[in-house]
Amino acid sequence: MKIVECVPNFSEGVDADVISRITNEIEKVSNVQLLDVDPGKDTNRTVVTFVGPPDKVIEAAFNAIKKASELIDMTRHKGEHPRMGATDVCPIIPISNI
Repeated sequence: MKIVECVPNFSEGVDADVISRITNEIEKVSNVQLLDVDPGKDTNRTVVTFVGPPDKVIEAAFNAIKKASELIDMTRHKGEHPRMGATDVCPIIPISNI
């Protein structure tokens, strides 16, 4: 089975409800496993890690990025880390058979 890991960084590290609503989009996708949610208050950024088959990981990433864009107001965002958007980066890393 092909497995990839995805590690998006969302520009919200304080509001647990917003973070949960974003990660819920990942957990809704079958065969995707949410491994870690690491919010940072100083940077106001959350790093999320999840794994699964490539097509499912891409679906989960897209849904989470869409939800982040709906919930995070970048005009009011403040934090120590430079910010490019509601989702700053979304790397996909090959893990197994890919």
